[in-house]
Amino acid sequence: MWKIANYEIKGKILLAPMAGFTSEGYRKYLNSFGVDVCVTEMVSDMGLIYGNQETKSYVTYQKDSAITGVQLFGHDPDCLAKAALKALEINPDIEYFDINMGCPVPKVVKTGAGSALLENPEIIGEIIKKVKEATHLPVTAKIRLGYNDINVFETIRVLEDSGVDAIGIHARTRKEYYYGVPNFEILRDLRSKTSVPLIISGNIYTVEDAINALNITGADAVMIARGGIGNPFLITQIKHYFETGERLPNPSFEEQEKYCLELCKSMIEEKGEKRALAIYRSIAPKFFLGYPNAKQLRTKLATSLFTYQNLVDIINEYKNEIM
Repeated sequence: MWKIANYEIKGKILLAPMAGFTSEGYRKYLNSFGVDVCVTEMVSDMGLIYGNQETKSYVTYQKDSAITGVQLFGHDPDCLAKAALKALEINPDIEYFDINMGCPVPKVVKTGAGSALLENPEIIGEIIKKVKEATHLPVTAKIRLGYNDINVFETIRVLEDSGVDAIGIHARTRKEYYYGVPNFEILRDLRSKTSVPLIISGNIYTVEDAINALNITGADAVMIARGGIGNPFLITQIKHYFETGERLPNPSFEEQEKYCLELCKSMIEEKGEKRALAIYRSIAPKFFLGYPNAKQLRTKLATSLFTYQNLVDIINEYKNEIM
C-alpha cells in the first residue's frame, strides 16, 4: 500500500494522462480492468482561466472507482494556481492535481510548459507550492530525466522541498522523446532515496516490463500509457501478478474483439458517434496487433471507420476470411 497524501492506494497501477486518449469514457472503461489511480488529459491553465468550453469539459467528470487527478499544464505558478481553483469550481470532486512537467511536444515546450520546466527548477518549486496553497489538495508532478541533460535528482529535491505529494518519472529525457529504451538503471533503488511515493513510466507493454521497472527503481507503482492502448487486459495482468505472483495468459482474439467493441461503445456514449469514431481510428487497430494476416484489418480500421457498425463489419469480414 502507498499513499498520495491521505489517499490510500492498494494497487500498483496508474493510468497515464494521454492527450486525445484519456477522456472520461476511456478512463472509465480501462478502470474496470483494475486501475488504481488515473489522470485526465492535459488541461491548459489558460483554457480554464478564459473559460474555454472544451477545456472545461476535460475536468467535468463523475467520480469513478479509481482516484482521479486533473493534470494541468502551464508555466506560470500564479496562473496554474488560478486554473486549479477554476477547475474546482467546475468539479468539486477533483481529488488531486498533477502538474505536467514532462510533455516533450514542441507546441507545449515552446510556451515554457511541459518538459521545458525541467530547465527551471525554481519555477517548479513555486508551482507546487502555489497550487497546494490555493487548493489545499494533494499535488503531484510528472517529470522526465531532464531536458537535454539528466538533472532528475536535482528536480526531485526541489519537488520534495516544495511539498509535492508524489512524483511520476518517465525514464527518458525530453531530447529522447519516446525513442529508444527508457533508462531505468539510472533510477536504480531511487524510491529508497525519496521521501514521497514514486511512479515510474516508459515502455510498459508487458507484465515483465512492469516487473523490471519496479524491481530496478523500487517505485510504488507503474504508469500505463501507450501499452494499454488496444490492450486493456494488460492492466489486469499486471495487477493479478503483483497480487498473486501468477501470470495470466494473453487475451484471445474473441476477447480482444469484445474489449474493442465495448470501449468503442463507451466512447460513443461520451462523445457521440462521429467524434468518437474519429478518435477510435487510431485506437481500434491496436487491438489486433500480432494476429495472422491482420494488416489489412488494421488498415481498414484506421481508414474506413466512421460508424460503430463499420467496426463490427470490418472485424466480421476479417473473421470470415481468415479464421
